[in-house]
Amino acid sequence: MDENSVHNPLLWGQGSGHANVRRKTPLSVTLAKWILKIAMLALFISWVALMFLFPADFVQKLFEKWIQATNGTVFGITGSLFLLFSGPILLIAVLSIAYLVVSGEEELHEKKASKYPSFRLWTFPVLVDGPFGVVSAAELIGILLFVVFVIWAVYAYIMSILSLMSDQLTFKEKSCLFLEILGLRFGLIGMFCLAFLFLPVARGSVLLRFIDIPFEHATRYHVWLGHLTMLLFTIHGLLYIVAWTIEGRLLHEILEWRDIGVANLPGVISLSAGLLMWVTSLPPHQLYVIFIVFLALHVGDFIFTMAAGGIFIFILDRFLRFCQSRRVVDIISAKCLPCGTVELVLAKPENLRYNALSFVFLQVRELSWLQWHPFSVSSSPLDGKYHISVLIKVLGKWTEKLRGNILENSEKELPFSPHSKITASVEGPYGHETPYHLMYENLILVAGGIGISPFLAVLSDILHCVREGRPCLLRNILIVWAVKRSDELSLLSTIDMDSICPSFSSKLNLETCIYVTRESEPPLEEGKVQNTLDFSLCPTSKRCGMSVLVGTGHTIWSGLYVISSTVGFVISMGLLDIFYINPFHISSWWYKGLLFIVCMITSVVIFGGLVVGLWHLWERRILAKEQFEDDKLNIDKAEHKETVAREDSHLAKLTGIRYGARPDFKEIFETVSKNWGHVDAGVIVCGPPTLQSSVAKEIRSHNFREQSDHPIFHFNSHSFDL
Repeated sequence: MDENSVHNPLLWGQGSGHANVRRKTPLSVTLAKWILKIAMLALFISWVALMFLFPADFVQKLFEKWIQATNGTVFGITGSLFLLFSGPILLIAVLSIAYLVVSGEEELHEKKASKYPSFRLWTFPVLVDGPFGVVSAAELIGILLFVVFVIWAVYAYIMSILSLMSDQLTFKEKSCLFLEILGLRFGLIGMFCLAFLFLPVARGSVLLRFIDIPFEHATRYHVWLGHLTMLLFTIHGLLYIVAWTIEGRLLHEILEWRDIGVANLPGVISLSAGLLMWVTSLPPHQLYVIFIVFLALHVGDFIFTMAAGGIFIFILDRFLRFCQSRRVVDIISAKCLPCGTVELVLAKPENLRYNALSFVFLQVRELSWLQWHPFSVSSSPLDGKYHISVLIKVLGKWTEKLRGNILENSEKELPFSPHSKITASVEGPYGHETPYHLMYENLILVAGGIGISPFLAVLSDILHCVREGRPCLLRNILIVWAVKRSDELSLLSTIDMDSICPSFSSKLNLETCIYVTRESEPPLEEGKVQNTLDFSLCPTSKRCGMSVLVGTGHTIWSGLYVISSTVGFVISMGLLDIFYINPFHISSWWYKGLLFIVCMITSVVIFGGLVVGLWHLWERRILAKEQFEDDKLNIDKAEHKETVAREDSHLAKLTGIRYGARPDFKEIFETVSKNWGHVDAGVIVCGPPTLQSSVAKEIRSHNFREQSDHPIFHFNSHSFDL
């Protein structure tokens, strides 16, 4: 790297670290956490092993014994299967709540820099150019396990089916019987995959919080599982269609809706809805409701229980998100930057928790009542108690309308009239349970365009931690930012590092390297922030902030919500069996499947809704005690304006800018390797897939040819587009 891009700061090796305040975790807490971890791990391994080994003969025999031993209960075979296939994941969710309550914020204080840098499966990129995008070693192991499971299950079932074939049957009869039984088995394998499918898209679920996987990453796993599940269900349907066609009864079978046994027509409707989602990716994907409901009608209640646990957790999360998104959130201020980016500052309560690498789903009702868009949070939780900021790049019709609305209102001389107010609804924030960007001593942030947004929050978070003496291991930070044009540099005006931590340069080695790819030289005039609009929609003391129901919300209330809904579901099913299904001898599979779905939903709405109502009242009581001080908010606004005034000196002081060039990651990582030594270096990338692939490829290359005195790079990505 030449003198125009990287200067002496990158050559700083072992800078002076700053003090980190750590509390010693009590022995009882550590012991409780280990017990909970071991219990959850044992449950999860047993649950996965049951499904993986289910095609084996010895497991089939054990399964039959289990059914015979438990079939005499009030819940019958439905309860037996629910306890076996859905009970473990719900129990893990309950134990996860206990773990999060016990842990509190102790988890952060236990993280320490490793004296011996080493590879980590979750951060070692293995595949970088394939259809799955950048895949870590741990993710590759998960993919291979699912592939092995499907191959093993198909093989085992084929061998089992062939052993059942009688020599007395004709070739046509054997073929049709083989196809139908194999189709049934493919459907069973698909149900096992369906048991995992909805777990990753429960955005604020305690399971994702416990394993510390943010929704943006979990979405990829949902997509992968969705492809596999729909492939299995499609083969399941095609095998039956071929068999029925050979037998000459295709139309009759497709339209059949039998009471005892599998109902074919609901299965056709469910598969059709699934194929529409799979092939066309129709927004807003509400077809999943049809897919799930008609699947329950198709297979009945006791088969549906095999995948009910994950679906129930998704329903829990979906209802909570619905309750949160009903609240109208005030937009404290809005400003339009020269690069066409909009900065919105949203009101929030003091007790709302989130981390710097978080994002929110935003709806602006003046633009659309149906559209929700995800945006990275650009402010640190330490920036202010009562606000949260997002940067929105104008790229489509919705964002263009938002920018036009702001510009139109900014030109008015009079205060806003009621019809011109801008209000929003918010889901989230979602993100990591712990701020993992603070767990590295050495950090490289790679951004493309608006991908700098979450890194502004990260940088602000780090500076606040340095100033306040909070736990933070960081000593060296390198920011690599590629932009198309120099007007995008105005995004840096949203943060003023000197005002956050005036003495940060003596405690933190920080360098920012900027690449302006479509300009060969600096413009004559740097862009200034323009069309700034600050407005209030209600008195400061009565500001309407976002709800704390979702995201990294209150763990105890979240736990009560999950537990009450689960207990309510069991009670509902018990009452239904005792007072309706058993006395009236209800035997229709499809009808019992419908009742099962109804009980799932009503238990969440009634039992869970009661907790949500109490949670809401508790939240209102807390908010009533908070005083939204005028001077605090005025200081926040003044700081934004002061930052704009310092933009030129800020850029000149902290950045090395290259025009007409792209980042050479090989050169960057080689330079870092020489100067940082043998350390763990975290790399976080936020940008388009091509940027992520380029960085991941270079990290993989460096790690494979690792030298004893070079860093081990750990790849992390922050989703550029959900």
